[in-house]
Amino acid sequence: MLFDMDGVLWRDQTPIGDLGKIFQNLQLHNIKFAFATNNSTKSPSEYQDKLNKFGISVKEEQIITSATTLVELLKEKYPDGGPVHILGENGLREALQQNGFHHSDRNVLAVVGGLDRRINYEKLKIATLLLQQEVDFYYTNADTTFPTPEGIIPGAGSILRALEVGSGRNAILAGKPKPKMFEIAMKIINASAESTLVIGDRLDTDILGGLEAKCFTALVLTGISTSEDLKNFAYQPHFVFENLSTLVNNLFHNNWDI
Repeated sequence: MLFDMDGVLWRDQTPIGDLGKIFQNLQLHNIKFAFATNNSTKSPSEYQDKLNKFGISVKEEQIITSATTLVELLKEKYPDGGPVHILGENGLREALQQNGFHHSDRNVLAVVGGLDRRINYEKLKIATLLLQQEVDFYYTNADTTFPTPEGIIPGAGSILRALEVGSGRNAILAGKPKPKMFEIAMKIINASAESTLVIGDRLDTDILGGLEAKCFTALVLTGISTSEDLKNFAYQPHFVFENLSTLVNNLFHNNWDI
């Protein structure tokens, strides 16, 4: 099982259901799992701490983010690292620094971006000017919104739109709905696509990405996409559940057969 996090496990700091009980049930029945999130603001170790706080015991390598996936893409072209202009938070900066990339405002290999909750006009201006120099352009994900207990707020894709419109450039995307994140996760837990279920709250990222990775997919209605949205998409998830607890209970009573 491959889990999205925001809108599936929690809304910001508020858990959705008894997460400790849910994952104890999975571990009791030897169900392998990993986490794949488009949220690049935290590092895998920070997500590990958050998961532990909610009663989920997990290894750091089981957590794949759009930031760690972006770095894998960047390393394919620049294996030795180098200067890049970073527009994002700790999760993205740490992943880049651990792989030999450092922040710079000049002579950069690429502009690399993700969700930045301290975005301002000056940051957008510098990145846009650099992009006009025909440097490479990588971005974690195009999610325009983000679920919180307060409601739906702007996501990384909202910043990306401003950069793309301002520069006339299109970014290379690392996160969902691209399947690479799921492919990395399956390799880590030694799982095959035909026996893997992707669980998410967004039709346009989690579900589409899971389908692109040839996995089974399940939409939970605790985040962004609603049951009404299903009418507007040409592709559909294999399953739809009200929440994660209902999904796991259903699979348990079906002997984990998908």
